[in-house]
Amino acid sequence: MLLRLLGLAVLTLTPSLAAAEPVAEPVADSALAARITRVESGLLPAARLTGDTSEPWTLARRLLVHRVPGVSVAVIADGQLAWARGYGVARVGDLAPVDADTLFQAASIGKPVAAAALLALVDAGKLTLDTDVNSVLTAWKIPAAPTAAGPPVTLRQLLSHTAGLTVLGSDGYAPGAPRPTLVQILDGTAPARSAPVRVDTTPGTRWRYSDGGFTVAQQLALDVSGETFPALVRSRVLAPAGMDASTFEQPLPTTFALRAAAGHTAGSTRLPGDAHIYPGLAAAGLWTTPTDLARFALALRAALDGSPSFLSRATATAMITPPLADTHYGLGLGVIGSGATLQLAHSGSNDGFRCSFVFYPRLGRGAIVMTNSDNGGTLIPEILRALAREYDWPDYRMVEKTAVPLTDSAVAAFSGRYERESTPVLAFRLNGHFYLRIGDRPRFEIFPQSDHEFFTLDSPDIWSFERAPTGLASHIVLRSSPPQLYRRLGSTSLSPILRVPPRP
Repeated sequence: MLLRLLGLAVLTLTPSLAAAEPVAEPVADSALAARITRVESGLLPAARLTGDTSEPWTLARRLLVHRVPGVSVAVIADGQLAWARGYGVARVGDLAPVDADTLFQAASIGKPVAAAALLALVDAGKLTLDTDVNSVLTAWKIPAAPTAAGPPVTLRQLLSHTAGLTVLGSDGYAPGAPRPTLVQILDGTAPARSAPVRVDTTPGTRWRYSDGGFTVAQQLALDVSGETFPALVRSRVLAPAGMDASTFEQPLPTTFALRAAAGHTAGSTRLPGDAHIYPGLAAAGLWTTPTDLARFALALRAALDGSPSFLSRATATAMITPPLADTHYGLGLGVIGSGATLQLAHSGSNDGFRCSFVFYPRLGRGAIVMTNSDNGGTLIPEILRALAREYDWPDYRMVEKTAVPLTDSAVAAFSGRYERESTPVLAFRLNGHFYLRIGDRPRFEIFPQSDHEFFTLDSPDIWSFERAPTGLASHIVLRSSPPQLYRRLGSTSLSPILRVPPRP
């Protein structure tokens, strides 16, 4: 209980110490408390200007700035769960706090857990990675695709998003609304709201994210095991990993619902019924805690090291091996880098929930961050950067950028109105700062890195002002993927700009 209340390591006291006069915490616990405090007060932007000595942000402040009701964090260090804490509230409108035991929708972070269950069936001899899944599917089969003829779809392809299948994301359904069966989702028939899952690209030739592929994998698991998907995952993955606070059951059973956070819109409004229901369980149906996902990460690490776990060493190795070169995605997991700095990662985005999973199995470091808001995606990177600095991660570091002086002639040449596909962009100087405003969105500051190129502090994109023979900028090129071209229309009027605050 002490662990749940404090989110710290449990203090181990001998009977004599417990009965004696109060004493200071052991050095190890004091050091841990200091690390947690540094993280909580050390949130960082993606970049800042060279020489900027401003203090980092506090987590409490950024929850307010980003309008995120609550967040839960679990940290892995030295190959074990180091600490877990919750912040904010589980539901807007009541005082229930987020703590380490609060459940969140994991969204796509459920994919590696679901993939592990399918791979456990491989270890059990019930499936193989490279067999035509249509030879095993019984309740439904992938329809033939004359326009994408080629090799058959395999389990390895389903779990790595290389099966050539359609349907990018999963639909959530409000409580009480008609919900489709798995076959109705696969065929795109009512009450399913998504398109049919079909092959439209030659299997095994390209990477394309597909919740449809994981839905096929879910049907495959049902046909092979004869179990419900929640029961299969519990017996094959959750129970062996000690993930007692996790379930794929939808709707959420009462025993779990009492501990669950509500999802919230970007405007901090609770979702009707507090959360949507996702019948595509393998793709988006996991409810869990950051602590349980940390247990999953550590159990996978054990398997990779050849220790007893939910997967064999060979199958765990296949899980973190991308089938296609340069795709950075294994079987249910993002795979970045190699060797000591190998990173396993996944993000999650369901209605009202955003979360992130980062784990360095060779270093024994990582974290899981889960939020109950559509705005959580802006807060999570700031927390990850604070953790990266405190725990010396190879990635997620803040960078420094150097700005050069902006001359008055450049201000005059670049200020003006631009447009791309009917979306207006204003470039203007205000109180000594140079800004862009796109459409009705809040203005944001840009900083010169040359006589015509500008950067921002929260994006790698470069804004390039291209001059006409007259010396005035004729257009702006946003150097992103893909590039975007904004053509100049005229001069700038500040009257509408001053009414729009800058983004936080």
